[in-house]
Amino acid sequence: MLVRRLSEAPAEEWHRLRYRALMDAGQLGSRNMSVTWLEIPADAEQTLRSDEGAEQVYVIVRGAGTMSVAGDTQGVGEGDLILVPPATDHSIANNGEETLACVSVQSPPVAAAELYSDQLAEVSGYGEDEEL
Repeated sequence: MLVRRLSEAPAEEWHRLRYRALMDAGQLGSRNMSVTWLEIPADAEQTLRSDEGAEQVYVIVRGAGTMSVAGDTQGVGEGDLILVPPATDHSIANNGEETLACVSVQSPPVAAAELYSDQLAEVSGYGEDEEL
């Protein structure tokens, strides 16, 4: 059995957002998916983005916020699953007081470095003059 523990997955941070590649593209023998753990602190949000060739599923593990998919914005919370079809604009925001944590699965796999780039870190209140 192949197991990747969250505590052992490498963490990357962009400003206030943190992701852990639980299974990056091609890792652990996977051919058809990649899996990331994303933590979004209070008052932070992912910028609107689209993955041209990949379906994506978000599962909210902790906290609450809002998710926008193709212009439809809804509140989401622990246990909710959100499907994002390929080539569909989407974003997730934490407008609560606690960290929002979710698992994101992409198929076909997308390398975490491509999926979570600097554009992901557009955070409300973040300015160019602030230190990283």
